[in-house]
Amino acid sequence: MSHPVNRISGAPQQPLTPSEDRQWAFIAHCGGILGCVPSLLIYKLIGPRGRFTAQESLEALNFTLPPTILAIFLNVLALIFSFFIPAVGSMFAMVALFVWILLTVFSVIAAIRVNRGQPYRYAWNLRYFK
Repeated sequence: MSHPVNRISGAPQQPLTPSEDRQWAFIAHCGGILGCVPSLLIYKLIGPRGRFTAQESLEALNFTLPPTILAIFLNVLALIFSFFIPAVGSMFAMVALFVWILLTVFSVIAAIRVNRGQPYRYAWNLRYFK
């Protein structure tokens, strides 16, 4: 089996140890608090070095992508409406906050499970990427 190659230096990268694999999978799920970007970066940069990291970062990416897009959309609407109808703008902001809270709660639950070495599948997950 060949090891992934570092794209910058061209040197082969070592596979992750089981504890590092679990740690990066944990970080990928915790990154859901910030949206879909952390899990995407971990999937692309660290995923090739560890099977568990690749599996869990992809699961986290698939889960966090729709709420991240929704939260951005709601925040843009909140900003636009806050100039004309502040009450409506505030409602959009509250819904965006609720989406972020749900994303945070589910990401922490997944991170705890993954940190124990158990794979986690979100109950409501549209698997865009496989």
